[in-house]
Amino acid sequence: MSKTILIVDDSPSVRQVVGIALRGAGYDVIEGTDGSDALSKLDGRRVNLIISDVNMPRMDGITFVKEAKKLAGYRFTPVIMLTTESAQDKKAEGQAAGAKAWVVKPFRPEQMLAAVSKLVAP
Repeated sequence: MSKTILIVDDSPSVRQVVGIALRGAGYDVIEGTDGSDALSKLDGRRVNLIISDVNMPRMDGITFVKEAKKLAGYRFTPVIMLTTESAQDKKAEGQAAGAKAWVVKPFRPEQMLAAVSKLVAP
């Protein structure tokens, strides 16, 4: 059974690049255009990993992660923050919210896939 990954980013091109890399590695992909949209996709279906941007309209990534972690079915879902944000305080805020990894854009797809494979149990 393949693993499902939710990508949350307000940039269609980033969702496309990440989606292509993940689908190429055999993952199923769900896309969210911002935190609010992504939260509506956490409707009980199995999600093995969330990859989220930090700076987005309507609901930013850190707020989204905090909200997602309140949902019983997603409390233990690992999260990778994928962002242009490299400031230490933002990273600390992300980790406090529940992010397990931090990948800074621009990223190499193989770098992201390495982080994904570490967090998605086989």
